[in-house]
Amino acid sequence: MSAKHEHGIVHRLYHGETAFPLIQRRKGFYVVSLVLVVIALLSMLFRGFNLGVEFKGGAVFQAQDKAHVSIADVRSAMTGAGVKDPIVQTVKTTDGSTSYRVETEALTIAEQDKVQGALAKETGVKSNEVSITSVSSSWGKQVTKKALYGLIIFLIAVVIYISIRFEPKMAAAAIIALIHDLLLAAGVYSVLGFVVTPSTIIALLTVLGYSLYDTIVVFDKVDENTKGLEKQSQRTYAEAAELAVNQTFMRSINTSLIALLPVSGLLFVGALLLGAGTLKDLALALFVGLGSGAYSSLFLATPLLADLKEREPRFQQLHSRVIERRRTGKAPVRLSQRSANAEAPVEEEASPSTTTTSTAVRKAPARQPGKRKPKGSRPTGKRKR
Repeated sequence: MSAKHEHGIVHRLYHGETAFPLIQRRKGFYVVSLVLVVIALLSMLFRGFNLGVEFKGGAVFQAQDKAHVSIADVRSAMTGAGVKDPIVQTVKTTDGSTSYRVETEALTIAEQDKVQGALAKETGVKSNEVSITSVSSSWGKQVTKKALYGLIIFLIAVVIYISIRFEPKMAAAAIIALIHDLLLAAGVYSVLGFVVTPSTIIALLTVLGYSLYDTIVVFDKVDENTKGLEKQSQRTYAEAAELAVNQTFMRSINTSLIALLPVSGLLFVGALLLGAGTLKDLALALFVGLGSGAYSSLFLATPLLADLKEREPRFQQLHSRVIERRRTGKAPVRLSQRSANAEAPVEEEASPSTTTTSTAVRKAPARQPGKRKPKGSRPTGKRKR
């Protein structure tokens, strides 16, 4: 077995020894994205979101855990005190101790006193050591409204920038990919019932910028590979875009992994092991958004761009020329990750009627019988004496 076959797929991808036909199989990726988006929309429509107290209003209780109880114990105590669907989180304080933070719906004064006493008894503190904060839903509505305004301004700025830097069809493909990322991230929160907090909104807006960066990197390579493409007949627009995606594939994967590592640290170490609930809200949205952004940049944005561009008459004509060229027997250009602009030479078989060789020796015409040598001709050999 050769050394090339001994290496795994990751090694061959990294060194450009293989290529993925991502755009050729774009219909399959479209189906996957469509199914995920439909699930997300149905969940948001019928299941809704698990909104935090900042959005729906309510009361927040916090007490230090001196009895070393579990989250399940605190939740059971809150349910026994008459609280419906309490949100219980652990919080690490500056002195290293652990506190429990309980979010409830809006309560009356009597109900707050009852919950305060139950939480104090469960955590082993006095009732006056349990802090109570009432939160109005108007604050959450203001945050949501400003976030929507910021999102609209962001999308308009993206369309203007990409249209000027590249072209409007690239802007359209990038916007569709961004909306896809937003719907998937929101759908994950709805399906799994994660709590939506202001940190979630901030993280999702941050993710949009990262997803756009990854898409722009791929589009820049597509723009480089397709300059003057319609003037030749080597490859179609989709094949040139395919080449660009494969040339940036490992870069996109590596940058996504590097970005996910610290986010994973926040999510799994900071939130799950250390119990920092606020870190969980931020890291969870970042983790989901970065994953969907990496997927859409490679598997959705560029295939959509290829479909939009190949509807143009000039690239339809190019597609016809390439197909005709290959039908007549000329070798097609294959994808290569090693060189962006390397063109494989086209070899044509020469016609037998026009084939000549420089080393061929021409034969002298046959001497006709009965004809004498002209006078004055000198013999080529030496005469014997």
